[in-house]
Amino acid sequence: MQIQWFPGHMNKARNEVKAIIPRVDLLIEVLDARIPYSSENPMIRELRRDTPALKILAKSDLANAKLTQHWLDWHNKRNGIAAKAITTKSKSSIKEIPGMLFELLPEEKKNKTSLLAMIAGVPNVGKSTLINILAGRIVAKTGNEPAVTKGQQRIVIGNGITLIDTPGMLWPNVVNPKSGLRLAAVGSVKDTAMEYEDVAAFIVTYLLNNRPEVAVDFYKLDSPAIDMIDFFDRLGQKRGCLGKSGVVDYERVSRIIVNDFRKGSFGKITLETPEEIEKEVAELEVALAAKSAKKEAKKEARKAKFKARNKDKRK
Repeated sequence: MQIQWFPGHMNKARNEVKAIIPRVDLLIEVLDARIPYSSENPMIRELRRDTPALKILAKSDLANAKLTQHWLDWHNKRNGIAAKAITTKSKSSIKEIPGMLFELLPEEKKNKTSLLAMIAGVPNVGKSTLINILAGRIVAKTGNEPAVTKGQQRIVIGNGITLIDTPGMLWPNVVNPKSGLRLAAVGSVKDTAMEYEDVAAFIVTYLLNNRPEVAVDFYKLDSPAIDMIDFFDRLGQKRGCLGKSGVVDYERVSRIIVNDFRKGSFGKITLETPEEIEKEVAELEVALAAKSAKKEAKKEARKAKFKARNKDKRK
């Protein structure tokens, strides 16, 4: 599935982030606890360099608690990074964040009484809600859709901390197609930029492979689905999502599945593990290397053909 998601304001945000990072003491990146790797912006990772970073796993109330801890351990092992899981339903855990920021500062900055931190995250991850809780007042717009924050702003949250808020930012090319589907599943991609059927198929496939009882119980199906198509057909019939001649309308069924997943109707679910990601990354590296080699071979073949043609002309 090709997702088109790099509007002009995101390109502007990237350029602003590139200019600001060298001037801040610390970086805060808000991730979705259901996809702690796929929601991590590779452009932020590249631009961060040695700047200390706090990874906030938001919406942890929607994720599998055991896997959330697994991801926290994984992030905390990375150099210059600390990680914390939060839910906006529990403000007490969020109030611990300012103290963590000062602890992350390098030794030469440990005596600082004020710091400037940049906060970033993919669209619809809950960044603005987090900022409002930290500030103790409404300073950032919130909304249950991507790209609510359009421009950059400075926010004083107290305790000597100033945040530079940036718009929810995605990146122009997702190398791992599964990461794109995960981002779409949690609502970080505008619905107009994705195909509901593709995203719903990804969610259902995950459920059938990992939690087959969950969706069946929620939708009160008579028995476990044989496969994805069987699940779509039976749910479509049950919900009356029918088109001409009584054929199931997969697009309508898909919207139901995607919206129910985003609301947490299937329970606490995490769509990726560190082990799965490591395997996917390794497979992608092999695939990209093969693609690069094939491209180079074609380039060399064109050069050889061009030289042969010129040689014939000189005869």
